Amino acid sequence: MDHSKIDSRSAVRGLARRTLMKLTAGFLIAALLPLSASGAHAQPSPLKSKMFDLSQEAKEVIREKPLHNGTVLQSFAIDNANGRIYTVQLMAGGQQLPGETAPVSGAARSSSGDLALTQLDMNGNELGHMFLKGFGHGVQIGVEADGSQAYLWTETDSVTESGSGWGTQLTRFAFQDGAILTPASPELEKYRLIPGADRTTVHIDQANGLLTMRYRLNGAFHFGVFELEKVKQHSYEPVADVLQPSLGTFQGFASYGGYLYLLEGSAYGSAGSVEGTGNTYITVVKLSTGEVVDRQLILTAPELTYREPEGMSIRIPDIRHPQKAELCFGFASAFTPNRLASIYAFDRLLPEQALQD
Repeated sequence: MDHSKIDSRSAVRGLARRTLMKLTAGFLIAALLPLSASGAHAQPSPLKSKMFDLSQEAKEVIREKPLHNGTVLQSFAIDNANGRIYTVQLMAGGQQLPGETAPVSGAARSSSGDLALTQLDMNGNELGHMFLKGFGHGVQIGVEADGSQAYLWTETDSVTESGSGWGTQLTRFAFQDGAILTPASPELEKYRLIPGADRTTVHIDQANGLLTMRYRLNGAFHFGVFELEKVKQHSYEPVADVLQPSLGTFQGFASYGGYLYLLEGSAYGSAGSVEGTGNTYITVVKLSTGEVVDRQLILTAPELTYREPEGMSIRIPDIRHPQKAELCFGFASAFTPNRLASIYAFDRLLPEQALQD
C-alpha cells in the first residue's frame, strides 16, 4: 500500500473540510452582520403612524365647563398619565394681582400677553390655576408628565403686535397651583429652537416623544418637529419642518406621529361662519412631505352658542396603549363675562390609503 498516496488524499480531504467550514462560517457571518448592524443602529421613524379619520362623528369629552377666568378658551393640553386637562385663556380685565398697583384692563392684559392657566380633571371640574404674565397669546400649549408632576410647555417672552402679545421662544415649567409666573421667573426653562423666529407656540406628542413648534420666520409660518428629550438637552435638530398651508383663522394644532392637524375657523356671526354650520375646518398635513392629505368641515356641536374653535390635543385613554389615541379639539361658547369650554374627539385611526380609497 502506498502510504504517501493515503496521506495525500487525507490531507486533501482535511483541507477541503476546513475550507468548507470557513466558507460556511463566512456565509453565516455575512448573513448575520447586516441584521445585527440594522438592529443596533436603525431606529424606527417617529414620523410613522396611522391618520385620524375626520369623517366620523366626534364624541364629547367635556361640554361647556367654566374655566378660572370667564374669557374665551384659547387652547388646551391633556396630561394622559395623570388624567388632567390644562387650558389657557387671556386674563380677564379688572383683576389686580400681587405687586400690581391697580386692576388691569382686559385690553392691557391682551397687549402684555397675560394668561390664566386652569387645571381640570377629565370631567372638566377645576382643580387649580396659575397666572402667566407676559407669556403670549396662548394659541397652543403642550404638557409633559414626569410621574405625578405635570410640566407645561408654552410660549414666553411676549412682544406686542397689533394690540396682542405673542411669544418669542418656548418655556417649560412645573404646574404649581396658585403661582404667578413672569418671563423672569427662575422656575422657567427656556428654549430658543429657531434663531430669529417669533409667534412661537407648541404641542407635545407624548406617544411618540416629539415636540412640534409653530413659528414665524421671515413672514412665513412653519411647523418644526423635534425629539422632545433632545430639546430638553438644548439640541435642536428637527426631524421635520413644513410650511403652513393656506388656512382661514388659525386656532390651534396637534401632531401625532407622522401627521399634523391644523384647526381653523371663527365664531358664529363672523365672516363666513353661519350659525348651525360654522366654518371650522381641520386640515391634515403629512410631516414627511408637507403635503395636505385631508381637510374636513367640522360640524360637531352645531347647537353651541358663539362656537369658536380653540385648541387641539391628543388624548390617550390608556397610556399602556399609545396607539389607541384620540384627536381632541375645543370650542368656546356662551357669552362674556362667563365663557365656557367644550372638548370633542375623533377616536378612529386608519392608514392614509384606507382614508383615500
